[in-house]
Amino acid sequence: MDTCIRLATEADAEAINDIYNYYVNRSTCTWHLSEETLDGRKKWFRNRKNSHPVMVIELGSKIIGWGSISPYNTREGWSKTVEDSIFINHLYHGKGYGKQLLQALLNRAEALRHLSVVARISGDQTASIKLHESLGFKQAGLLKGVGQKFGQELDCVYMLKSLRKP
Repeated sequence: MDTCIRLATEADAEAINDIYNYYVNRSTCTWHLSEETLDGRKKWFRNRKNSHPVMVIELGSKIIGWGSISPYNTREGWSKTVEDSIFINHLYHGKGYGKQLLQALLNRAEALRHLSVVARISGDQTASIKLHESLGFKQAGLLKGVGQKFGQELDCVYMLKSLRKP
């Protein structure tokens, strides 16, 4: 079955939220401690700008993952630097869907003339670190013990990809 990667619409909010909330309760890939409500997700979606899109990956007609590029910092001098987020339904891990979606996000960021993409990844999320490395991200920093979830202290790995053309 073929995949389709497209810009998300507000109608996708429930599927996006279901995938996200699975990880809120089970993983350190997000440091949120409580589930996002559907109303909260819809508000999040409505507050996004064209320069910071959300994309979904579908297998057949089922959304199996989503990703977004978001402002890294609200100060104007950071306007060309974005942060990526990517979440794949746990039943579809290890099949290359995350890489397809992250590449599409990078292509979109480049088309929107962003210059850098930052990823903040929990230090114990080695699959996410490897995924980002496979698409050219380099480790740019490590913040030791700055997060907490499930009673454990967590490190934050900062990764960076430049979209500047040589």
